[in-house]
Amino acid sequence: MSDAQLTASGQLAPNGWLGGLRVDALRKAEENAYSYYHWLVAGDTDSQLGPNLKTPHPNHVFISGFDAPMGTAHGLSKYPYIREARRIVGRPAYSHPQGFMVNEIDISRADYRDEYYPTALGPDRYLQLWQNLAGLNTVAVIKDQVPAEDIMRRTRSTIYPDAVGIAQYAIDFHPCLTLSPPETPGNTEYENIRKAHGQAYPGQIPLRAMIPQNIDNLLIAGKTIATSNIAAAAYRVHSFEWSVGAAAGNTIDFALRHQVLPYELVDDLPSPEPLLEKLQRQLNEGGNPTAFPNTSIFNLDWEDWRVW
Repeated sequence: MSDAQLTASGQLAPNGWLGGLRVDALRKAEENAYSYYHWLVAGDTDSQLGPNLKTPHPNHVFISGFDAPMGTAHGLSKYPYIREARRIVGRPAYSHPQGFMVNEIDISRADYRDEYYPTALGPDRYLQLWQNLAGLNTVAVIKDQVPAEDIMRRTRSTIYPDAVGIAQYAIDFHPCLTLSPPETPGNTEYENIRKAHGQAYPGQIPLRAMIPQNIDNLLIAGKTIATSNIAAAAYRVHSFEWSVGAAAGNTIDFALRHQVLPYELVDDLPSPEPLLEKLQRQLNEGGNPTAFPNTSIFNLDWEDWRVW
């Protein structure tokens, strides 16, 4: 098919668009998949080994046809797997005037005493970082102007009053290389990207991260919820996606039955939200936990209170 595509109504759609799908980009992705298979099975050239050096794998067989496992004539999957997507920024909320978002310090176990942080952030932002890490003591350390080096951090994730699911995975980065092509001699990863890489505390999925700024009747799920780039490196795996999917489905059903919009469940936080609490009970009773065992704002250290 040419760049001018036929729509369902028989009209031409210019520039390779078909019903919201850029078919030209899809065609190029399919060609890339074919080229990878050729490299794997028949090709003898490798960018790192050189030409005529790679050993083909003749035991691999390309299967196509509607009776094949993929069920497609071309043998490729029916839909592309979108590995990453644009993430939203949630609505302005209490303590989030620029829009709600789950951030690195909400979940990370990183050693923020590392000399990198005061150097990279500067004294004012470094102090603000530690004030945010103080947990229940945040108000006191701000009021008493406690220096950053004297502030004790909470060693657990942020606990959200609007949690509708749970998540647990390391902050896992795959840094790009500085030079192109990747096999350039002496090539290295982009500097300091792995500073954020590491373990994360068991965390929660806040409903506010699923509510877009300007659309009242839409909930966001999967990898597109409101998280920073670093937090997304932990909130991106299947167990999280199952949890946030269950949360989205339950919340939509709940909102329809109670004739409310999702943002109305969280718009008065941190004041009590009775309907939100009812939704959370529904989730927990249905086998979709909103918190890990013994989660409490008074349990400041994960190592002391984890039970499994």
